[in-house]
Amino acid sequence: MDKKWLPLAVVLGAAGVAVVTAGLWPDEEEPPPARTLCHGVLSRQTAELIDDGKGGEVSAEEWESKGQGGLTVFKGCGVTRADPDTGDRRGTFNLIIEDSRNDPGPRKDSVPLGPGFTGWALPEEARATLPADCAARMGSTARYIMVTVKAPSQAAEKGLVDRDTAIRNSTAVVREAAANVAEKYGCGA
Repeated sequence: MDKKWLPLAVVLGAAGVAVVTAGLWPDEEEPPPARTLCHGVLSRQTAELIDDGKGGEVSAEEWESKGQGGLTVFKGCGVTRADPDTGDRRGTFNLIIEDSRNDPGPRKDSVPLGPGFTGWALPEEARATLPADCAARMGSTARYIMVTVKAPSQAAEKGLVDRDTAIRNSTAVVREAAANVAEKYGCGA
């Protein structure tokens, strides 16, 4: 090929690749769902553990505000599922991250969260207390930061899952969220 035609061949080749690529690319591609929920501390996979028995795509609504009574940390997240037929959203559980002046301790009949975590779990609720230095790193003067999961859809009277499964689900969610909050703020290492 004559060297004077080389730039034209390169330009035409690039244009051809662009046309072929554009033809194969979908017109309106929806972005993939977020991989993390609840202020980036909970994976979609873990959030899907708590289900109300009706299935559906998981999503979350997040909120943040100043804590009550002079406290400074309050982050919440409501995890919902979409009805497969209508798309209507229904709540499955809430995740709350908040500072507290005291640790009320475990609830009656609760089980410990396991090695490396301070806290407890019941079928419909679980709470982890973050390491002591987390409060200061999150800008709080309180002594504790609590990560709480409230999952009324797993309550015993609902009968959707057995007690042990519900406790495992609540524990998995609160452990992952607590570990990710501590990692995000570089505390408790």
